Amino acid sequence: MQINNHQIVDYDAVLDAKFGAEGTPERAEAEEKAYAFYTGQIIEDARKKAKITQAELARRIGSDRSYISRVESGQTEPKVSTFYRIMNALGCRIEFSMSL
Repeated sequence: MQINNHQIVDYDAVLDAKFGAEGTPERAEAEEKAYAFYTGQIIEDARKKAKITQAELARRIGSDRSYISRVESGQTEPKVSTFYRIMNALGCRIEFSMSL
């Protein structure tokens, strides 16, 4: 929920209106784009923290700068194996936690 001008707004209703109800193809597409953007932001933040350029990161993973740029902007989503290579090249450690 979000507060707007001291009024509580149901953010799910906002998402439904803008992207369609949960479970619809439109909502699924919007969520995929959001995940791609978020993944790109994680990579960009880690790269900047490591103080390396897109070109240097690309060299470290055997790719080109334009690919890194597309990933960071959310235009393309790396495969899981590529994500691991990128994060390893940046000196990052990835940990997963799962509970059922």
